[in-house]
Amino acid sequence: MKIYEELVERGLIAQVTDEEEIKTLINNGGARFYIGFDPTADSLHVGHFMALCLMKRLQMAGNKPVVLIGGGTGYIGDPSGRTDMRSMMTPEMIQHNCDCFKKQMERFIEFGEDKAIMVNNADWLLKLNYIELLRDVGACFSVNNMLRAECYKQRMEKGLSFLEFNYMIMQSYDFYYLNTHYGCNMQFGGDDQWSNMLGGTELIRKKTGKDAYAMTITLLLNSEGKKMGKTAKGAVWLDPNKTSPFEFYQYWRNVDDADVMKCIKMLTFISLEQIAEMEKWEDSRINEKKEILAYNLTELVHGKEEAEKAQAAAKALFSGDGDDANMPSTEISESDLTDGKIFVSDLMVLCKLALSKGEAKRLIQQGGVSVDGAKVTDFTAYVTVEELKGGVKIKKGKKVFHKAILG
Repeated sequence: MKIYEELVERGLIAQVTDEEEIKTLINNGGARFYIGFDPTADSLHVGHFMALCLMKRLQMAGNKPVVLIGGGTGYIGDPSGRTDMRSMMTPEMIQHNCDCFKKQMERFIEFGEDKAIMVNNADWLLKLNYIELLRDVGACFSVNNMLRAECYKQRMEKGLSFLEFNYMIMQSYDFYYLNTHYGCNMQFGGDDQWSNMLGGTELIRKKTGKDAYAMTITLLLNSEGKKMGKTAKGAVWLDPNKTSPFEFYQYWRNVDDADVMKCIKMLTFISLEQIAEMEKWEDSRINEKKEILAYNLTELVHGKEEAEKAQAAAKALFSGDGDDANMPSTEISESDLTDGKIFVSDLMVLCKLALSKGEAKRLIQQGGVSVDGAKVTDFTAYVTVEELKGGVKIKKGKKVFHKAILG
């Protein structure tokens, strides 16, 4: 099976501009494609994960990736999928985030001569002259068409700033610039990016007379409300210092039963033949499928050793043998204690198992918190310094484990 047909079979493709041309380019290794990543944080998260996997698949098939870091568009912020305006970042924050992205991407994409390249749109967007841009690029865009774009519709009621309104033009200009300077002939993105991507293909056609292509990928667990990568604690990050390999493993181990095979198809590199066999398994083997998914993705992001540790820790915890060597942990300082003890609710906040003491109390009230195997039912329950010296295990709900230990 050729790569385009495999992408279709895996359910990855949402929309394309010119299917036959795109199919030919991709299957023959002739696509020089780009995907953009705005540096809105100091780590990529699993919402970016599908795009990285797609780039890896296409590179393995002989196509050339152009990784675009949005050091320039990061000054504006993409309104797609948002109901509010993004926080403004300083140039220093943007540069720091760009540097963090690059380090993480090198685990997925092979960079080098005649391989993948990484570019930063700050290199050209920050040098643009406003009047020249209006005359050269602005004349190619219809405001009426822009206002009909899906990425702006959901912002119109609450108010769309002129700053954000320019994002489509900036993204379109990126594609035009990459096309004319790097020979980039294709853009990929999430299906919430469709309007912006069409703007880029049209700009290239109007300015150069050449064809360029766009393809959006199906946003896994994401099209109905940006669910992918979100937990009660926030995003699931690819940086192990923000989301430990164990927590990353557990995130995928706990996906909904209905989404397991979809995730395996879209995100793992397990062959379609093997996946077809897995689809025949009895429903009683759902946990086995989840373990395969979690292990494969943890290995891809964090390496084989960390994946094995995470899997061993998960099995130990759920089998009840008490091995907590690889459990996520937080060191507690004596300064965090009062009179040699700390309330469980405060401990949960320190361990980032709750965003606030109020949230921790609600979890306790709902019967969702245990310490060392004993359910906590009293808001005034506490842990002593002596207990913390040996480490205490906190369980939130049925599947979240954490160890607190005196540092």
